[in-house]
Amino acid sequence: RLDGEDVVVLVGSPRDDVDESVAALVRSLAVGIPLVVLVLAGLVWVLVGRTLRPVEAIRAEVSEIGGGDLHRRVPAPGGDDEVARLARTMNTMLDRLEDASERQQAFVADASHELRSPLTRIRSELEVDLAHPEQADPVATGHSVLEEVAGLQALVDDLLVLARVDAGPDRARVAGAPVDLADVLIEEVHRLPAGGPPVATGEVGTGAVRGDRGQLARIVRNLLENAVRHARAEVVTGLTADGGVVTLTVVDDGPGIPADRADEVFERFVRLDDARARRDGGTGLGLAIARELAQRHGGRLELDPDRGPGAAFVLTLPAG
Repeated sequence: RLDGEDVVVLVGSPRDDVDESVAALVRSLAVGIPLVVLVLAGLVWVLVGRTLRPVEAIRAEVSEIGGGDLHRRVPAPGGDDEVARLARTMNTMLDRLEDASERQQAFVADASHELRSPLTRIRSELEVDLAHPEQADPVATGHSVLEEVAGLQALVDDLLVLARVDAGPDRARVAGAPVDLADVLIEEVHRLPAGGPPVATGEVGTGAVRGDRGQLARIVRNLLENAVRHARAEVVTGLTADGGVVTLTVVDDGPGIPADRADEVFERFVRLDDARARRDGGTGLGLAIARELAQRHGGRLELDPDRGPGAAFVLTLPAG
């Protein structure tokens, strides 16, 4: 108030400085924001590239691995992050693929050799008879060829069984209906050809298991045929059930199996006495098939070195 009257004081200032400051700020933001975005994008690109570099190395290595390069492995970075675990998983998968490829190649090579041998013998006999017809004995040649054909048929049957087993899921448990293993044992004993060593069914109790009856019969048949082939005078079998486990034993009184070769008898195409096995019709696949089928049923097939006097095979299966 001035002299009792209200006075209004107006203060003014030029806006040029304010406008210039706002314009400068806008210019700074217009330049700074894109620059910051570019810097952040560059940092993200570098960090992501560095993070994904091991993944790209894995992808590049896998893309170069062909059917014949399964021995190669992807680079595995250190640490325990997702990329390291991915690399280890890929290498584990490659290990399995390489093992499967090697087993397949060995199987094909062994099968080719086993099939070629009897065919060569058949061809040789026929060529000799054709070259010297005056000395040929058609009946003897016919019997010899029939024996070779029977051996070929047995080998092909075993190869088909192995092919079906290998085609299934790895170590998949075979599901099936309850099967009395005692009935299977008695049936397979009765199916053995006459003229061989007698098979004594010793202690035979109830042996209910679950699985495929045909495959279980194949296990028992292979064990019996192997025992009869090597027995001198007799074969003794036994079947017991105890503690949720069914145990089948097949014991022969033959020459037995050396302890240092106990695991070899379960390998494919292995014959400890090659000449005798071929003469007696062995394919070298029976025990391998039996063990594979036993494992598919959740069981085990082992050689018991403490029983005798010959070889003693013990089959254990979960009771069903």
